[in-house]
Amino acid sequence: MTVIGIIGAGEVGSQIARAAIANGYDVVIANSRGPETLRDLIDELGPRARAATAAGAAAAGDFAVVAVPLKVVNDMPARELAGKIVLDTNNYMVWRDGNIPVVDSGEKTVHELRQEQLRESKVVKAFTHIQAPRITTAGRPAGTPGRLALSASSDFPEAVELVTRLYDRFGFDTVDNSPLSESWRSAPGQPAWFAHEHQTRAELTANLARARRPGQREVSAP
Repeated sequence: MTVIGIIGAGEVGSQIARAAIANGYDVVIANSRGPETLRDLIDELGPRARAATAAGAAAAGDFAVVAVPLKVVNDMPARELAGKIVLDTNNYMVWRDGNIPVVDSGEKTVHELRQEQLRESKVVKAFTHIQAPRITTAGRPAGTPGRLALSASSDFPEAVELVTRLYDRFGFDTVDNSPLSESWRSAPGQPAWFAHEHQTRAELTANLARARRPGQREVSAP
């Protein structure tokens, strides 16, 4: 049975855990306060879930989800995540994270920075432009008209392939928005971000193409 290690038990991490268990995965989940503080969540999730430290969740997972903001100085268990695909669900929020100059300038994305911090892992941006509750409510079977699509960005095709399978299990189509240097296209403030309530694969593809780097002005077609 595939085990997903989830670091971060907030809205996104807990909703991914619920969706994962509903689709036949086991989860090991961690937060910053210690496994004992997750007792209520584990009771809700049931026997396919257990709590651990961040290092324990990373070590236990066949792949991992990092559902916490990026810190400029790495605070993720890089050794335990080595060799694994890591889904990074973080969005850069200046009000929360403070300014990161290389991100502000467009030189790098936060997901490229995560990859630099986890050099021996295969980072893929995932689940970043969907409201957390909709991870468990908005999915539909493959082929359903109007099925929602989510993007994935990575420097590793095998990481996108894994996310594509996971999205499909959860009920979503995938648009490959690789490499990580292009992951800004679905960032807060971009068309794909504003359209998160409903966008099909074709609509998401178009919205990603419409994205403009900070400081650029979108030009409407005549």
